[in-house]
Amino acid sequence: MHHRAITSRRTLLTVTAAAAAAAATGATASAHAGASGDRRLHGLISRMSLEEKVGQLFVMRVYGHSATAPDQADADANLKEIGVRTAAELIARYHVGGIIYFSWTHNTREPHQIADLSNGIQRAGLDRPVPVPLLISIDQEHGIVARIGEPATLMPGAMALGAAGSRSDARRAAGIAGSELAAMGIRQNYAPVADVNVNPANPVIGVRSFGADPRAVAGLVAAQVRGYQTAGVAATAKHFPGHGDTETDSHYGLPRIGHTRAQWEALDAPPFRAAVAAGIDSIMTAHIVVPALDAAEDPATLSRPILTGILRERLGYDGVVVTDSLGMEGVRTKYGDDRVPVLALKAGCDQLLNPPDLALAWNAVLRAVRSGEISEARLDESILRILRLKAKLGLFRDPYVSHEGVDRAVGTRSHLAAADRIAERTTTLLLNDGGLLPLDRRERQNLLVVGADPASPSGTTGPPTATLATALTELGFTVAALSTGTAPSAARIDEAVAAAAGKDAIVVGTYNVSATSTQRTLVSRLAATGVPVVTVAIRNPYDVARLGGQRATLATYSWTDVELRAAARVIAGRARPEGRLPVPVQRADDPTRVLYPVGYGLTY
Repeated sequence: MHHRAITSRRTLLTVTAAAAAAAATGATASAHAGASGDRRLHGLISRMSLEEKVGQLFVMRVYGHSATAPDQADADANLKEIGVRTAAELIARYHVGGIIYFSWTHNTREPHQIADLSNGIQRAGLDRPVPVPLLISIDQEHGIVARIGEPATLMPGAMALGAAGSRSDARRAAGIAGSELAAMGIRQNYAPVADVNVNPANPVIGVRSFGADPRAVAGLVAAQVRGYQTAGVAATAKHFPGHGDTETDSHYGLPRIGHTRAQWEALDAPPFRAAVAAGIDSIMTAHIVVPALDAAEDPATLSRPILTGILRERLGYDGVVVTDSLGMEGVRTKYGDDRVPVLALKAGCDQLLNPPDLALAWNAVLRAVRSGEISEARLDESILRILRLKAKLGLFRDPYVSHEGVDRAVGTRSHLAAADRIAERTTTLLLNDGGLLPLDRRERQNLLVVGADPASPSGTTGPPTATLATALTELGFTVAALSTGTAPSAARIDEAVAAAAGKDAIVVGTYNVSATSTQRTLVSRLAATGVPVVTVAIRNPYDVARLGGQRATLATYSWTDVELRAAARVIAGRARPEGRLPVPVQRADDPTRVLYPVGYGLTY
């Protein structure tokens, strides 16, 4: 198989060498890849069967750590969900143009394995009668959404970078993240999030957004686009036309956005305009209804007025449009799973991501082309965009990666040190009564760390209480740790109060504190002991508005180790808090009044 793949690759190289050369010139490639480049790609398209063409549009999940020899349980899961056993069989049967990696599909065990999986996928693609490399993608936003964890470098997430407010930090973070992904064979990242998070109750975006100020978000989005794409990874701004002002999670329902056209232009559009101006390679759609942009009230993913009328024609974008996952409830509420992929293509999408039933979706598109509902010319238009991107990324030249390349790029000492330095500039100090922070080891040597321990975003870091305790111990304190959880029981609160006896200060990690959360009881009971309490909001910065009795409050915007270690250095006075709120924090008792405005942050 390997020998055949190499032969196929040589054939492919002769077909598309000019396309690759013409398209490898950077962000403007899709606009003028050169007539000869497009001609070669058109030649490749003309050799494809209709089935192969339809396949190019799909980006699919597949279980397993290997393209040809997954664990039995993963082969069984593939058989049940897709009707094939392996990634190689998926490519042979459906000719898919891309594969998306997840940790839950067991694609991301460790960097060398990921590189081997990527190579196996590329071999399978180049072993076909019309050999085409695959575009391998991932959701590696960093912060609270990360599919690959340690030993790869984990960077601060979007809202943390928003708190730092540095475009150069944002670009550097994306450049490092991109170089590590590329070394593992992953060449499309579904980041950065371009949503402007103006709704504190947003259950799905929140700290995944850079903040609430459209101009600031636009600058950071553009910086990350340049960082990723300079590193050889296609960036993907999401979720068009803007998912920042929702109270419904589109994984489970269909959100409605009530913005007027003027509000959309002022609030949601700027980051997407900035991404287009920065030469973004792909844009992901949102499964949301925006009546002001489409009177038919179709989800944006299926809306021709939004995707073709606004994104293509008004914003002048001619790159790849990828749907958000077609398995999400938001896109499935109005139409059946057989109509969704067809309507997405008719709306203006190019890549169809992760349909719940691939056979159903693939055959539906095939039928739509055969019946004339979708013209073959329309199909070719999307395939050309996808192939241009593959050519720009150099996948026709050399789709393979190596263990040596992984070792040179992934989790290097310089990358890890850069992540620590960037994280240090994100920690935000919101409250510091009586100058409690920084803690002086001579006066406050004995600490108790308690709090929420949400599961690690990547499955490789934490738990937060242990991470904070270890970091503070290394900084010279004597520390006891107790995990109290996101909903501490009365018994666990009593235990924490007992553990506070004789301590000089208490650090409490809080997580999305609601009006009825027992985390509020925990903090007030600990404060009542007289031992000074420092709260660290490890996800949403809004926690501070619902808590009372603490003497100091920090916001870290995520609970990955890099952010928690930075917070520990701030607590210990080894670093000054430099972050500024990128979103306003409203009062809990009167949400019309702002407790801490955008740009607020104390220092010492």
